[in-house]
Amino acid sequence: MAIRRTQLVNDEIYHVILRSVGDTVIFNDENDFYRGIFSLYEFNSMNPVNIWLRRRQRKKEKEGEALRSPTSQSLEKRQKIILVEILAFCFMPNHIHLLLKQKKDNGISQFMQKVGTGYANYFNKKYSRKGHLFSRFRSVHVKTDEQLRNVFAYIHVNALSLIEPGWKEIGIKNLKKAIKFLEQEYRWSSFFDFLGVKNFPSVTNRDFLLETVGGENGCKEIIKNWLINKKKFE
Repeated sequence: MAIRRTQLVNDEIYHVILRSVGDTVIFNDENDFYRGIFSLYEFNSMNPVNIWLRRRQRKKEKEGEALRSPTSQSLEKRQKIILVEILAFCFMPNHIHLLLKQKKDNGISQFMQKVGTGYANYFNKKYSRKGHLFSRFRSVHVKTDEQLRNVFAYIHVNALSLIEPGWKEIGIKNLKKAIKFLEQEYRWSSFFDFLGVKNFPSVTNRDFLLETVGGENGCKEIIKNWLINKKKFE
């Protein structure tokens, strides 16, 4: 019997997880990370996206340069009809965390299909690989402000597993080091931009979450408190 998926609702918020097949490492170098960032931005559109054409149009730019530069206008000014609002994200070696608000009917499913297929095509070509790269995405409906704050923290603290494996079970050994890693070192998430450090500002819409968590200082506090209390994600 086929499994029926829950219908995702417009203007509702969802924590979405996209995992690789067989725990394949999907980001092997900096170029892979930039391509992932580029994909989040480019594929968030109702219109068909020819990624190769877009790259040719930007042939004078290094991959990801438009997203790296706070002064770049090429992506900021380009008008498009988005499928989702990307509220937050974090890239991990074998999976991606996203906090999304659906803006169009079936928007999250379309967006995830575009991102998954587009990045897989790039990855398979680069690494002479065949077949699916991602499993079917999983989503959790975020219903309350408290849950939203918890998910915001959970998404961004995931990266700590890279420097402290098993911290979720045994706790943080060095809180100061952990906070420094998140605030100053690990750039492959939306956290820098939430702190006012322009990293990939074109990718996320942060106004609503900043208001919910209490601005840049609130972002820092919610992460610190979450780590101290070893709060579990539900």
